[in-house]
Amino acid sequence: MSTSLVARFSTSVVKKVAMGITGLLLCGFLISHLTGNFLIFVGPDAFNLYAHTLTSNPLIYGAEAILMAIFLGHLFMAVRLVIENKLARPTPYYVKKPTGHGATFASSTMPYTGLIILIFLVLHLIQFKYGTYFETTVDGVTMRNLYKTVIDFFTSPVNVVLYIVAMAALSLHVSHGFWSAFQSVGFNHPKYTPCINTLGKIFAVVVFLGYSSLPIFCFLQGGQS
Repeated sequence: MSTSLVARFSTSVVKKVAMGITGLLLCGFLISHLTGNFLIFVGPDAFNLYAHTLTSNPLIYGAEAILMAIFLGHLFMAVRLVIENKLARPTPYYVKKPTGHGATFASSTMPYTGLIILIFLVLHLIQFKYGTYFETTVDGVTMRNLYKTVIDFFTSPVNVVLYIVAMAALSLHVSHGFWSAFQSVGFNHPKYTPCINTLGKIFAVVVFLGYSSLPIFCFLQGGQS
C-alpha cells in the first residue's frame, strides 16, 4: 500500500470518527434541549424561568460557542465527505433493495435531510432566540416571556406543519446517523450492531414524537386564549 493511499485512508477514517463523535454529541443535545422544552407543558412560569436561568448564566456563551463548534465541525466534515464521495464516484448509483447494512432511504437522503435541518436551525434561531420580545415577571424577576413568543408563533397551522416536517427530516437523519456514528468510532460488532440500529430507530421516533408534540400543544393553547 503506497504512502499516499495510507494517508488518504487515515484522513478518511479521521473524518468519519469526527463525524461520529460530533453526531453523538448533537444527539445528546437534542435530548437535553427536548427535556428543557417539555417545561412548556408545566406552564408559562416554569418555561420562562427555565429559559431565563439558562440565558442569564454567564457560562451560556461558552456553552453556545462549544455547541456551535460541534455543529459546524459536523457540517464541515459532512460536506467534505459528500464532495469526496462524489469525486470518487462521479456516476451515482442507487441500491433499490438494500441488504445487510447497504443503502437505505435514510442513508441515501442524509445530505438532503441535513440541508433541511440547517435551514430549519437558522429559521429557528431567528424566530425564537431573536424573535418577538415580550416581558413577564416571575417571582419578582422581570424576564423575557418566551412562552408567549412560542405560543404566538404556533397559532399558525402553517408554522406547525412546517415544524413537524422539519422534525420528520431530523428524525430520518438521526435514525441512520445514530447507528452510523457508533460504527464510525469503531463500535461495530455483529452481536451489538443490530441492537444499536434498533436503538437508533427508537431514538428517532422519540425525537420526532417529542419535538412534534410541542407545536401541537402550543397550537391548542393558542386556540384557547
